[in-house]
Amino acid sequence: MTTFLIYLVLILGIVALVQLIRVSEISNFLNGEDGIMVTDKETNNIRYMFVAFFAAFIGFYGWLVWRFWDILLPAAASEHGKAIDTLMNLNIALITIVFVALHIVLSYFLFRYAKTKNEKATFNTHSNKLELIWTITPAVFLAGIIIFGISAWNDAMRNVPEDAINIELYARQFDWTARYAGKDNVLGKANFRMINGTNALGIINEKSINDRLSAYNEKIAELEESRKSVFPGGTNDQEILEEITLQKKHRAYIEQLQAQNNVESYSVADDDILAKVEFHIPINKPINFQIRSQDVIHSAYMPHFRAQMNAVPGMMTQFYFTPTMTTEQMRAKLGNPDFNYILLCNKICGAAHYNMQMNIVVESEEDYNKWLSEQPKFFTAEK
Repeated sequence: MTTFLIYLVLILGIVALVQLIRVSEISNFLNGEDGIMVTDKETNNIRYMFVAFFAAFIGFYGWLVWRFWDILLPAAASEHGKAIDTLMNLNIALITIVFVALHIVLSYFLFRYAKTKNEKATFNTHSNKLELIWTITPAVFLAGIIIFGISAWNDAMRNVPEDAINIELYARQFDWTARYAGKDNVLGKANFRMINGTNALGIINEKSINDRLSAYNEKIAELEESRKSVFPGGTNDQEILEEITLQKKHRAYIEQLQAQNNVESYSVADDDILAKVEFHIPINKPINFQIRSQDVIHSAYMPHFRAQMNAVPGMMTQFYFTPTMTTEQMRAKLGNPDFNYILLCNKICGAAHYNMQMNIVVESEEDYNKWLSEQPKFFTAEK
């Protein structure tokens, strides 16, 4: 009933508006006025209203900048964050200057060339000088911004320091897992076919390979046993045979992985460390994040560190930065004792996308090493 009344009010409002327009047209006709032609009075009203609106708009924009500039982006807490902020501020400044200047010129033309009864329009077909000015000027500014942007991007993507701490960020609906490289600072290999209930990241080491092979052998033996209770050559028998073939194919792939890697090559995963609730990083040390996804495209977004990179299924992406402010220092700066750095997903990846986040703790190198030493190793954790 409420919906019906809302629609009824809208329809009656439209009908009333149409009738008002018709009344205005009839009134103009009776008074001998042309309701289509714009009068000089209306022209002046439009000019003044435009200038008033533009002045109010710029004033409101200036107030917004003054009031909310400090929270437009959270405080930068990485070395390259300053360059990113400078680039953004430069873009905002240039856009504001061009916007204001353009509308000042537009206001002038509105006043200078407003329609009057005695004014006649002139037509200029072409001006090489004007074409050069409005082509070259934006091109020069855009080239400068692009060069600055590419430089800032390359600083955050290339030339990763050799002493950078290697951490993998593994995304899946709807959570993150951080994997540390351990004392050797080398992340163990991983493969999606190794994923199971106890190895969500598909990490390869001697134990995970043996467990995977044992699981396939048990499944195949179970299927072979089930064939004894069905009619040979029947529909159920064919389905079981197809499943056995599939399981053997998966097992062969794992055996191939095992043959390609000796114990030394995949034992590097033994000291890898997994963190789920939060992960820690030391201040003033470069951190190289290697990013993977299990299912759909996610995006690893750490706003305070000005870091964002897509997590794409089937490929590895990376991003590195050096944190410059501990969690405690940022809490003191903001006056918020409950503040935490945070890792978010910045791609809409499903129903629980909003909840896909993880706390980041930035601390001294001493505290970081102490925390890391207390975490269980992958080999131990998976036993």
